[in-house]
Amino acid sequence: MEPPEVRYARSGNLRIAYSVFGAGPVDLVYGRTAISQLELVWETASSARYFEELAKFARVILWDKRGVGLSDRAVGTPTLEDRMDDVRAVMDSAGSQRAVIFGATDTAAMALLFGATYPERTLGLILIEPTVRGCWSPDFPYAPTRDEVEKSIRLSEEDWGTPAHIDRLIALQAPSRMDDPEFKRWYGRFIRFGSSPSAAAVLARLNLDIDVRATLPAVHVPTLVMKCPGDRTVREESSDYVAAHVAGAKLVAIPGNDHYFWANPEGLRASIGAQRTFIEGLPRTSDDTDRVLKTVVFVDVVDSTRRAASIGDAAWKSLLDRFLSEAQAEVGRFRGVVVKSTGDGLLATFDGPTRGVRCAQALSEHARRAGLALRAGVHTGECLVGPGDIAGIAVHIASRICDSAAPGEVATSRTVRDLSVGSDVRFTERPTQTFKGLEGSWETYSITQG
Repeated sequence: MEPPEVRYARSGNLRIAYSVFGAGPVDLVYGRTAISQLELVWETASSARYFEELAKFARVILWDKRGVGLSDRAVGTPTLEDRMDDVRAVMDSAGSQRAVIFGATDTAAMALLFGATYPERTLGLILIEPTVRGCWSPDFPYAPTRDEVEKSIRLSEEDWGTPAHIDRLIALQAPSRMDDPEFKRWYGRFIRFGSSPSAAAVLARLNLDIDVRATLPAVHVPTLVMKCPGDRTVREESSDYVAAHVAGAKLVAIPGNDHYFWANPEGLRASIGAQRTFIEGLPRTSDDTDRVLKTVVFVDVVDSTRRAASIGDAAWKSLLDRFLSEAQAEVGRFRGVVVKSTGDGLLATFDGPTRGVRCAQALSEHARRAGLALRAGVHTGECLVGPGDIAGIAVHIASRICDSAAPGEVATSRTVRDLSVGSDVRFTERPTQTFKGLEGSWETYSITQG
């Protein structure tokens, strides 16, 4: 088939490159791994054939992430929220209301978060060797250590795009093609056109801090996880972990030892077959969209009773009503929804943690200018969304965190910190907390202004 036309979707101030091909009944929004380049994927036979096979049963929407390929490059350090915004912008531009979201390795973390946050736009998830935590930790020994990744980054910066660099990459990602000089020439061009060495280093270091494990139980859309036990790039236990923690996820092992499954005929056939079976078996509609990943923000005015006594009930009511009215407008500015007033404060939800944190900071500043002290608590977790209200353990956690905050403090859970990778939000660890009605101890953080 002829390479499809490259189009651009507007996401905020950026342009995200994408192309559309195939006429299948289901949209497949395909996000490749760290580096991509929309046009060059068609210039090697095995990659072109892979996408041609996908196009037989799906309408494929292939996109380059911000910072790589044909999308805008000078993008700083994008957050997971930014990447989800990009997917929605591409879907809107391509006329896709609901789609299967595809994510490979680091892009899979965003796909998981997207499926949990926007189930109404997600028919299902297809994940190839998903990265849910970027580096080793005692409770996740299936990722490389930070030092190992840093060593690889520094080495790649020194010889980016050279034959030595390409040989190292192919030995890891497509070892079956190590003796194919034509493939090596193509892959060298793909890497050089896909990213600059400095941009690749920024994104690689950003991925080190990814940790979306806490959100996996909130994923309720059909999910296919593909792994290659022989792959040296990503340990298969990472895929096993995702399949074990996403309800109903299907795990499929692909033969061979290529990270790029399509690099060898057997891997190509197996991965295409697994994706086709999954997509053709999907229900076209779903009513299970009331369980959603939300960032919950509680704010509460401190010492309201004492303040009311000092200025009088009428003056206090006027001051509080004015603040709450301004607060509702501020929540809307950060794309949040005010769920309800809590008397001397409010409960709001957001579709991303950094938006919730920044709104809480703005509300605290509004309160300060009004002569009030505000405490705020922020947590991201699964919520049961009903008419005019929300419920679930995430709501209780956010409330308890708010109660623990000092006057003027915005306090968050560890989950909020983990999902804010790439943002300029500064987190300072607080003493471990225990909360009434909640088991165990909780890591919480204070947001530092600046």
